[in-house]
Order: sequence, then structure tokens, then C-alpha cells
Amino acid sequence: MVERSQKDVWRLAPWLMIALLIVNFVLMAFDAKEITSGQRVVRSWTQTIADFVQSPVTSVTSAVANYFVSISNLRSAQTDNDVLKQRVQELEVELKQKEELAAENTRLKAFLQLKETSKYKVLTARIIGRDPSVWFDSSIVNRGSLDGVQLNMPVVTDGGLVGRVTAVGPLTCQVDLVTRNKSGLGAVIGQVGESNALGVVSGTSKGDLLEMRYVAGTVAVQVGQAVFTTGQDGIYPAGLKVGEIVSVVSGSATTPHVILIQPAAKLNSMQEVGILLYEAATREQYEQKLPNATRDVKR
Repeated sequence: MVERSQKDVWRLAPWLMIALLIVNFVLMAFDAKEITSGQRVVRSWTQTIADFVQSPVTSVTSAVANYFVSISNLRSAQTDNDVLKQRVQELEVELKQKEELAAENTRLKAFLQLKETSKYKVLTARIIGRDPSVWFDSSIVNRGSLDGVQLNMPVVTDGGLVGRVTAVGPLTCQVDLVTRNKSGLGAVIGQVGESNALGVVSGTSKGDLLEMRYVAGTVAVQVGQAVFTTGQDGIYPAGLKVGEIVSVVSGSATTPHVILIQPAAKLNSMQEVGILLYEAATREQYEQKLPNATRDVKR
């Protein structure tokens, strides 16, 4: 038995020596230091291995973190962008409201001046609708018989003639514009009493233009001349501006001019109008005012 134990010891002796050498090597390596920095070699190796493993892990972690930070920043930027867009829209609405108020103030000042300079009482009215059957030739305003409005009263803006009242209700009335085909009024090129270029102005199929007919071809007519009412139609008073001539096809001694007129009033964009509380003289009263007028008396 003793001999067998000794043999086992001799068999294990080389392995024990190897284990001792390894332990000694580890202890030496652990205790070894770098000459330049004085840092233990084991620590340096450990840091190297750790850096090798940590570097890709850190890169991946950083990339993932940056991704989520980018998403968070994107959401925050989108929220800020939505807030800014809403603020811009609010500012645009405020600016538009201010512009509308300024435009309305300008129009009301113009109507105030019209009231001060007009020979007739002016009733301010607002356009509240259009007649669907003649959309561009008729308007509905918020004044009616309770305000003193009557049929055929002239309607104007600060720019010029708009048309006349053709239907009256208690609170509203209908205004036919001068551009309507069935409209017609006596007019003169130039100031009343200073020109003999008389004619009749009516609407055309072109909508935004008027036509002046029956002006003698021998009368000089030029583009840019103003056209005014004469009062001879028994509806409009004399001196209201109708518009300006934009086209002339010259006539002759036997052929009248063909004249197109741009209305003075901005008919497509007007929002307020003035109704002249004017009643034209009846035909009998008009005839009585004519010089040398006589009436037939039945015997």
C-alpha cells in the first residue's frame, strides 16, 4: 500500500509543479509593472480587453440612445412646428380683420363725404344678397319701405351710379344695376349743359360694360371722357357719374357712334351703397317747368 501511495505522489508531482509555475507566473504578472507609467501590467491588459469589448457595446448603446433622442426631438420639433403654424394662422386672421376694418373705415368715410356733398339725402345700405336669376345684375340691400325707400330711387356709391330700386319690402329692397340689359338712362358725354353729346346708356351682354347709343356721329368723342346722367329719363337726377368711355367706333353724319363705357362704380366688389331719397318729378310737373309749354284743355 505504501509503495502504491509513493507511486501516486510521483505521478502527481509534475502536475503540481506545473500548477505552481502557473500560479507563480500569475503572481509575477499581477505584480509586474510597466517601466514608463508604473502601472501594473495586469491592469493594463484588463483595460485593453475591456476597451475592446466596451467600444462596440458603447457604440451600439450610443446609437440606440441617439435614435430615441432623435425621435423625441422630432416629436418636440413637430409640436413646436404645429404651434408656430397655428400662431401664423392666427396672425393672418388678425391681419385680414385689420385690413377689412381699414377698408370698411375707408368706405364709410367715403360715404360720409358723399352725404355731405350730395344734394339729396343719402341712406346708407349694405348688400346682403344677390338675385340668383340675374346674379351679376341685381342686388338685395338691407333697407326697405320702413326706412323711406321707394321704387325707382337711385342707388350710388362714392364712385358713381349703381342702379335703381326695382322692388321694395318692409326691411329690404332689390336694386337693378346699370349693367342689366333692360336698364336704360339718359346720359351726356361731359358736363350737363356744356355738351350736346346726348344719348342713352344701357347694359350689354358683356356684363361689366355699358353701351351708349344715339350719339350723333358728327360729335367729337374720345376715350377717357366721363359720362353723366342728364335727368331726362325721369328716374335719375342730373349730374351723377355713370362711367368713362373705353371704346369708340366712330360714326358719320348718318351713323351714330358705337360707344362702350366702364362703370364708375365697382359693381363686382361693392359692399355698401347709398340710396338717394330722391323722387323724380312727374311728367306733368316736368312739362309745367318747360318754357312755353301749353296744355290742351278740352272744351
